[in-house]
Amino acid sequence: MRKLLILLLLTVLSACASAERLALPAPKALPGQTLTRFASPPGERVDHREWTAFLRRYVSTDIYGVNRVAYGQVTQADRTRLSEYLVDLQSVDPARLTREQQLAYWINLYNALTVDVVLANYPVTSIRDIKDGPLSIGPWNQTLTHVAGQELTLNDIEHRIIRPTFNEPRIHYALNCAAVGCPNLMDRAWRAETLESDFAAAEHAYINDPRGVQFDDRGGLILSKIFIWFREDFGPNEQAVLAYIATAAEPKLRARLKKAPRVKAYQYDWALNDAAAGS
Repeated sequence: MRKLLILLLLTVLSACASAERLALPAPKALPGQTLTRFASPPGERVDHREWTAFLRRYVSTDIYGVNRVAYGQVTQADRTRLSEYLVDLQSVDPARLTREQQLAYWINLYNALTVDVVLANYPVTSIRDIKDGPLSIGPWNQTLTHVAGQELTLNDIEHRIIRPTFNEPRIHYALNCAAVGCPNLMDRAWRAETLESDFAAAEHAYINDPRGVQFDDRGGLILSKIFIWFREDFGPNEQAVLAYIATAAEPKLRARLKKAPRVKAYQYDWALNDAAAGS
């Protein structure tokens, strides 16, 4: 009876993850979108030093390897500097940036907006508590910025600009949704010059962390919901996704993945990546 209940629970959890996947916006460019035309090198330099300074000051790693933000310690002066940085990003014309400069720009804009919207509503226990209506599940559909005359939400930046334009699955290790289950928010800004090495490091860190891949006490494979929410970005089916994950897994984990017949469950921790909660 107990085994049957566990099986039913896993089936329900898997169905929920699949339903969440269907609820996500498709990776489809905004109608008439002209924000991702790339410039030829050398492009135009965007100053992200203020964002790096903020992250260095308020991001720290807990004993479990989770990068947490000290939201409650952010000073009014640093709130103002963050707002000014976001205003500066709004004045950038993405068409003047090279592909690498533009991708770093969108990642930093997304992450800085996410931190800013959390600060504006803090204290909260989860970013999903920040709602703009009775059916809202978070701030992702709120208009938070304007770039080149275009109003943009977080969903616009992720699903209607980055995903359909850059064809880069590792973006999911870079965009941070202020949750414990999310890949870590870096303690510095993303830069065009180090984009490839930072992607590789972020992917390796998440896949080899229990937040990304783990096995339960019965040997069942449990993956982050990232790998079902955005399955098409990683592979056409579950086995292709597992093969993809294995390429970045440490040898011991890779060996276990090869023996796993299927994914037993998907999970994700939506608790806020708050330094106060992780201390």
